[in-house]
Amino acid sequence: MSGTSLDGLDLCFATFSLSNESWSYKINRCKTLEYSDYWVNKLKNAQILNAEDLVKLDHEYGVYLGKEAKEFITSIELEPDLIASHGHTVFHNPKLNFTKQIGNGAQLAVSSGFKTCCDFRTTDVALGGQGAPLVPIGDLKLFPNFNACLNLGGFSNISIKQESMLAFDICPTNIVLNKLANELGKEFDKSGAIARRGSINLELLQELNSLNYYNLIGPKSLGREWVEEKTYPILNKYDIKTKDKLHTYCVHISAQIKNVVKFANITDKILVTGGGVKNDFLMESFENEGLNITIPNLELIDFKEALIFAFLGLLRFIKIPNTLSSVTGARKDSISGCIYLP
Repeated sequence: MSGTSLDGLDLCFATFSLSNESWSYKINRCKTLEYSDYWVNKLKNAQILNAEDLVKLDHEYGVYLGKEAKEFITSIELEPDLIASHGHTVFHNPKLNFTKQIGNGAQLAVSSGFKTCCDFRTTDVALGGQGAPLVPIGDLKLFPNFNACLNLGGFSNISIKQESMLAFDICPTNIVLNKLANELGKEFDKSGAIARRGSINLELLQELNSLNYYNLIGPKSLGREWVEEKTYPILNKYDIKTKDKLHTYCVHISAQIKNVVKFANITDKILVTGGGVKNDFLMESFENEGLNITIPNLELIDFKEALIFAFLGLLRFIKIPNTLSSVTGARKDSISGCIYLP
């Protein structure tokens, strides 16, 4: 799993069991590989490459994923049934009927030596869906004791368990917080320490909260393109200290999540995972908004998305629907993903 925040490549060895129509999981081993400066620059700038260079990067990244997967597999003496890879999102624009995750599946399968499942989003987009979010099937089947599952990654997204699953992206999160930290020469705002030293700018907060996306009812999803068009121009026009922008944006995230939770009438049993959980100031902002959340162990915080994409790969492998039209807006549920043999 590689997310928009570019904090590294998550590798997760998981096993799944089905008994009496109930799924269970076990995370056996996991690790995060920090991206080298080479890969950070390559992935960060992928969207500006010409067609030929993007194809080259797709194949090069597939080889890299396969090599790292093989090394991980060898180190724990594992014989997996399947590798499932999300790839790395370069373009996501379902309104124009396309999405692109690089990390070529054929190269990954050959480089690793194992059967590989990838390209999980394009079938849903072809069916008129958003191609996102994809984790709700995992939230539904693997975490049945929670009313909602909230992920704080590059974007905040939520799965809400109602009569039919409701899920969507809430707002940009670490993709914005990390960019602001980059302006200060930091990879990210560790523990939210910089944001804590800042002050709220009410005018900026009001303008962020007024973005039209927040008034839309799902299915809906966000991508890097939307952030560049909508969020960054607002932040850039305010001549205030970066620490104040960080502080205000954390409050903005909390406010949007509170609005969603209130709309869904959820009062408890909200599982929260993703890198944003480690931002102490952001978590305190949640408390200030009165959000009643459950934070699991560190392993699940860091690897829940990788775990669920492993589950998506398994469902594809055994030909069970793994993408829910109720959350993506597609014409029907689908069995998404392409399988490549080494």
